[in-house]
Amino acid sequence: MPVNFAIVCVTNDLTTDQRVDRTCLTLTDVGFSVVLVGRKQKQSLPLKPRAYQLHRMRLGFNKGPLFYANYNLRLFFYLLTHKSTLIVSNDLDTLPACYLAAVFKRVRLLHDCHEYFRGVPELVGRKATRRIWKWIEDRIFPKLNLVTAVNASIAKLYSEEYGNAIVVIRNVPFRKSGGEAIPKESLGILPHQKVILYQGAVNLDRGLEEAILAMKFLRCDARLVIAGTGDKFEELQEFVTKEKVPGKVIFTGQIPFQELYHYTLMADIGLSIEKDVSLNYHFALPNKFLDYIQANVPVLISPFPEMKAILDHYFIGEVIENHDPEHIAAKIDGMLLNEARLELFHKNLLRAAEELCWEKEAPTLREMVRT
Repeated sequence: MPVNFAIVCVTNDLTTDQRVDRTCLTLTDVGFSVVLVGRKQKQSLPLKPRAYQLHRMRLGFNKGPLFYANYNLRLFFYLLTHKSTLIVSNDLDTLPACYLAAVFKRVRLLHDCHEYFRGVPELVGRKATRRIWKWIEDRIFPKLNLVTAVNASIAKLYSEEYGNAIVVIRNVPFRKSGGEAIPKESLGILPHQKVILYQGAVNLDRGLEEAILAMKFLRCDARLVIAGTGDKFEELQEFVTKEKVPGKVIFTGQIPFQELYHYTLMADIGLSIEKDVSLNYHFALPNKFLDYIQANVPVLISPFPEMKAILDHYFIGEVIENHDPEHIAAKIDGMLLNEARLELFHKNLLRAAEELCWEKEAPTLREMVRT
C-alpha cells in the first residue's frame, strides 16, 4: 500500500485539463496514492475512470468573488479531513486553501503555475480584482519552496517578482504515434475539404472572431472547426449566423481530453492566434499548440516568444503579422495551397514531436517530489 498521499487541486471540472492528468499519472508512477479535486458544474460531462481517484465538489456559485471564496473554503476543509503527504496547487486560484492546509498539516506543498495568473485577459482593466489577487499572492508566493511553471517566460516573471527558485516543466503532451482521426463526415465535412482547427477554451481574445471572418476570404475549400467551449461559446455561434458563414464553421462543444487527439488528427492546420492583450497570452505556450505538434499538424500562430521560438527552431508552420481577417485568410491559403511546404512542415513535425513530449519532462517532476 502507498505510504505517500497526494491531493492535486484545480478549479475546473476535470474534463479537459491534460496538464493535471499528466501530473497525477507521474505522481502515481512514483508511488503516490493520488486524488484530483475539482468542481462539478451543470454542464459537466461524466468522467471516465482514471489511474487515480477523482473528486468533484458542487459549489453554490459558479463565477466571481463568491465562487473563489466558496471553492477555497470547501477545498480547505476537504484538505484538512483527507490524508495527504503532498498537496499540489495549480495556479493562484487554488493556492490560498492549499497553502493554509499545508501549513496546518505540516505537509509539503508543490505549486504549479500554468499561467501568469494576474495577467489573464479576464482581469485586464479590473484593477480592484487584480489588487486582491496580488495581495494574496504577495503574502504566500515568497514562502513557497516547491514551485514549477509551464515555460521559462512565466518562471522568469515570478522569479523576478518574488525571488523563488522556479523549475520549468513544460506543458507538453505524452508522445503519440499513429491513431485514427475521426471521420470528417461525422462533422458534415466532405473528404476533400481541408480542416482548420482551433481547440481549447472558447474565451476572450483568442482570435476566433477574426478566424471566422477569414473564412469569407479563403480561396481553398476548407472548414473551420472550433473544438471546445467557454465564456464566448454562445456569442460566437451567434456571430457565425450574423456573418452568414454557418456552413463554413463547425462547433463541436466540449470534448474530453482522452478523445481530443482524434479530432486533432483530422486537421490540416492548427490555430493558436491569441491577441497580445495581456502578459499571460504574450508568454503563453498553449496546450493546443503542443497538441498540434504531437498530431503532426502544421500551425498558424501569433508571434509570441515561447511559441515562435519553437516554430522557428523546427520550421513547423507560419506566423500571422496581424489579426486582419484577409491577412489570416492569405496565410491559411499560403499554407494549404503549397503542397511542398506542407510536406516539409510534416517532416519537421516528426522531429519536434519526438523532442517535445512529457516523457522528457516527467523526470524533473519525479525528482522534485522524491526529495
